[in-house]
Amino acid sequence: MTLDTDHLATRGFAVARQLIDQQECQALAALWPETAAFRKHIVMQRHGYGQGEYQYFTYPLPKPVERLRQALYPKLAEVANRWNEALGKEKRFPATLEAWLQECHKAGQTRPTPLLLKYETGDYNCLHRDLYGEMVFPLQATVLLSRPDKDFAGGEFMLVEQRPRMQSRGEVVPMEQGDAVLFAVNERPVKGTRGWHRTAMRHGVSSLRSGQRFTLGLIFHDAA
Repeated sequence: MTLDTDHLATRGFAVARQLIDQQECQALAALWPETAAFRKHIVMQRHGYGQGEYQYFTYPLPKPVERLRQALYPKLAEVANRWNEALGKEKRFPATLEAWLQECHKAGQTRPTPLLLKYETGDYNCLHRDLYGEMVFPLQATVLLSRPDKDFAGGEFMLVEQRPRMQSRGEVVPMEQGDAVLFAVNERPVKGTRGWHRTAMRHGVSSLRSGQRFTLGLIFHDAA
């Protein structure tokens, strides 16, 4: 896995190309009807989140999901600790996912948050943040499981950065099947003329013009 942690640290997002192969993508998307693999099913429009569906996996996670979560966490923890240092926060994240999840569980956050998302023609995801309790790991990942321009059209991954006393800045992140975008959950540090300050970030998905789009969401804090 190749990950530009400097770009992630300074811009708030980075893309890991071909994180998983086509067969793994298809196998993960095929889990959608396996109800025993999930703890909760959400229809977005019922809650005002957008239009589409997603399901939270239950523990134990499917092996590919667990493997990806374990593999990504250490590199992301290094960036998260750099961010906290820049912002003057005392919190430092442990080197392993197991140790971090133990902290979450002690705080009463025990429900798994990795999820599988499905969008069809006309579906979209409103700009949002994935916060599930007081214990928040500041970075997360989304893996594209479908093929752009073959399985679906539209449905671009979007990031919006709300900069203090400035207009918001938007990014559309191009991705291919098997790519992962890693990005800030809530906020990140930005260095200005007077030192470091916080800038808030939200993410979403633009409307699908056609087809069907599956993604895997990897969040590294459990839910209350």
